[in-house]
Amino acid sequence: MRILSYNVRYFGHGTRGVASTEGGMRRIAAAVASLDPLPDVLMLQEVETRSLRSNALHWTKGASQVDAFTRILASELALKRHTLDAYQSLYFPAHVYGPRVQPMYTTGLATLVRQSLPIVTSHAEDITQRDGYLFPSLKQTRLCAHVRVKHATMGEVDFFNTHLSLPQAFTKRFWQNRDKMGHGENQLAEIEALLRFVESAKGQGGLVLAGDFNAGPGSPVVERIRAAGHRHGLEMAHGLDETALRGFPTAGFMHLRMHIDHAFTSGHVAFDHFAETFAFGKGEGPFHGLSDHMPLLGQLTRA
Repeated sequence: MRILSYNVRYFGHGTRGVASTEGGMRRIAAAVASLDPLPDVLMLQEVETRSLRSNALHWTKGASQVDAFTRILASELALKRHTLDAYQSLYFPAHVYGPRVQPMYTTGLATLVRQSLPIVTSHAEDITQRDGYLFPSLKQTRLCAHVRVKHATMGEVDFFNTHLSLPQAFTKRFWQNRDKMGHGENQLAEIEALLRFVESAKGQGGLVLAGDFNAGPGSPVVERIRAAGHRHGLEMAHGLDETALRGFPTAGFMHLRMHIDHAFTSGHVAFDHFAETFAFGKGEGPFHGLSDHMPLLGQLTRA
């Protein structure tokens, strides 16, 4: 069973995130369609609903961003792979900026599942930590989205897709640490909310917890997830320790390179390998230059 987790930057990396483009969607869809075998589950972060930003440079005829991408992906698969086994999409809206009738931009998570895989259940939980913010109602909402699918050989598997907040800057802890990503008090509060949700929603099979955690290797956020019994995918599959993970960036901002995207497992599943996962900024792989993140592409097996 193949899993892809990817922060797509609203399909607008070519405009530096200012506006999404149909070209951005098509390039990412073409990259997914080029994978062999295809991923069974795609866990996407930074996906819009509908807004001025998502429609400024192309018109999706009233469709949400994930619906438009799913259609484009289906056409790419039909063209390049001659398959009609496309994806069913689930969207989990998180936040709206501006009037709800015509927002400036929106945020959310999307999980796409191969049509051949039955979806058993799905829902999302607000994990946002708003304490300590000057205007807590304006704080961007963060979610953990849960989708359970039934696989022919793996059985039922729970997928938890998430995107944590950046560390809150106006705290003593933030300035006391040289490392910032994954050390924020707000992030630690969010990870506690996330872990409670995972524990309450998981089934009897295995689970995958993946996404953009805005937290580096060895940070309190990552160590807390490990302490809860979840295995770090790249560490387990390829023996990468904290130093090696830091040298394998998954995202970049200007000249900064960071390993902040992670995939964990627990229960009866584990990652066997991440053979087509490439470091950010190395110019390798079909997803190079399509976002400010690189995807994690892992092969899931029975533990």
